[in-house]
Amino acid sequence: MTISRPLLAAFGAVAVLGAASLGLSQGAPSAAPGGKAPAVAVAGEPVLLELFTSQGCSSCPPADALAEKLSANPDLVVIARPVTYWDRLGWKDTLAQESNTSLQQNYARRGLDGRNGVYTPQLVVNGSYGLVGSNASEVAPSVKQYGKSDAAIRVTAGTGGGYAVNLSGTGAGKAELVLVGVTRKVAVSIGSGENGGRKVTYSNVLRSERKVSDWAGGKASVTLAASQLKVAGADRYALVLRQPGGGKVLAARWVS
Repeated sequence: MTISRPLLAAFGAVAVLGAASLGLSQGAPSAAPGGKAPAVAVAGEPVLLELFTSQGCSSCPPADALAEKLSANPDLVVIARPVTYWDRLGWKDTLAQESNTSLQQNYARRGLDGRNGVYTPQLVVNGSYGLVGSNASEVAPSVKQYGKSDAAIRVTAGTGGGYAVNLSGTGAGKAELVLVGVTRKVAVSIGSGENGGRKVTYSNVLRSERKVSDWAGGKASVTLAASQLKVAGADRYALVLRQPGGGKVLAARWVS
């Protein structure tokens, strides 16, 4: 499926592999993930995997299932980012946020390696490489190639339920440390649209994200107060160090 060119003019030309025109599209279904999750080896720091998905996307449930399996890997920070642009197909996604759609558009505008564009399901590795989110065979090699970190985040328990955060590494210009709140598991019974009648489980669904501090390289320390870890609906938190405006991810780590 595609959405007409005028709707995409605001964020410029986006290359979508296999598509003859610009547009928002649903990625062609890959082999549905079955059995165990693919073995993904991470040599250094944890790797951020962001899944852009939608309850209104018929191609997405296999990717949602794969993300659930991948989220069991402690070296991967897997975050589901439901988008808003398929709400027009007859079902309003109950988890979608416009900020997710904006981030995906920013990624596409900047240009990802691999399969660039605005489509679902899309899995983005460290803000650098895009692939169809249900393509299990491509996850391990993309993590190996694009999972290298330019920085590191260390988290230790602090006083009063807070945390001490230490950053280190080389900065590639300005970066932002962002605190992300997610819900570990959300089961949704979809009432209509392309997935009408299905019940889909989503893992690590984004509830909120906000900048904690700026970073320009080197060593830095930040304190997370317990009050910052009380986002409505969230039961898990991660820190993501990324270049602003949908830039590359320099480091990521679960806090709790």
